[in-house]
Amino acid sequence: MAETLLFNALREALDEEMARDQAVYVIGEDVGHYGGSYKVTKGLYEKYGDMRVKDTPIAENSFTGIAVGSAMTGLRPIIEGMNMGFLLLAFNQIANNAGMLRYTSGGNFKIPMVIRGPGGVGRQLGAEHSQRLEAYFQGVPGLKLVACSTPYNAKGLLKAAIRDDNPVLFFEHVLLYNLKENLPESEYLCRLDKAEVVREGKDVTLLTYSRMRHHCVQAAKTLEKEGYDPEIIDLISLKPLDFETIGASVRKTHRVVIVEECMKSGGVGAELTASINDRLFDELDAPVVRLASQDIPTPYNGLLESLTIVQPQVIVDTVKDMMALQV
Repeated sequence: MAETLLFNALREALDEEMARDQAVYVIGEDVGHYGGSYKVTKGLYEKYGDMRVKDTPIAENSFTGIAVGSAMTGLRPIIEGMNMGFLLLAFNQIANNAGMLRYTSGGNFKIPMVIRGPGGVGRQLGAEHSQRLEAYFQGVPGLKLVACSTPYNAKGLLKAAIRDDNPVLFFEHVLLYNLKENLPESEYLCRLDKAEVVREGKDVTLLTYSRMRHHCVQAAKTLEKEGYDPEIIDLISLKPLDFETIGASVRKTHRVVIVEECMKSGGVGAELTASINDRLFDELDAPVVRLASQDIPTPYNGLLESLTIVQPQVIVDTVKDMMALQV
């Protein structure tokens, strides 16, 4: 076991997969000489050269189209978005081409590509650099959406995403890159479609992902001291949702709180709520509660920024209020 930072875990995944498969290459802004905006690709240019680590102009729609075309011919491109919000400029290529070409070609083409990069609310990065794109892309057919949350699952999920024959949007959070964890020295992969039970409990199910996993863990420590027993599930796969794991938890606790950093309107939590009500309504002892970011552009002011997202104490108070209504 070796202690590894999350951004280094991602770099290890890229390095191992590029060494394993000559078809894998990286493309994006500042991924080569500079080593990536968060140093995830540092050293790869020197090792693999400019044919497999390609710096691009600031032209997201264009280089995403290049990646889609190369995937159609059998290569396995990995796009780094520098900041995931910038990839809104490539929405057409991601949605209409990457997501749909396998279907519209009658299966003649596969699109084995990964679109990864930093996103989420950082520390005073301003509205345009605090984007969360989960809600934008969850309705697009043909895409898989994955959110890593620890060094361990970041490495295993990225390796699995690179080997998948479908386009995978791989969400990383800017405030998690410096997380440390001991990783196995032997190779491992994580399933792209499987949620993780972070903490087992019997009182309430906390459904979460990305950075909010850690807010839920922090809240659970407080709740445990006060006699509550929450179960925490890290969704990891945002599309498709792992309803086998979700359903098993809801049937046990009969209460659900969804905690996300995305906006409440039309977000992952909205889809989860609807799906739980469709499939598991009779199992619920209380209405599903959604905790999400405010539906406003993220302020630059640090205090206002912190007020727009869910904090651990809000999770604690919500669980206590829900449990007080039990029959």
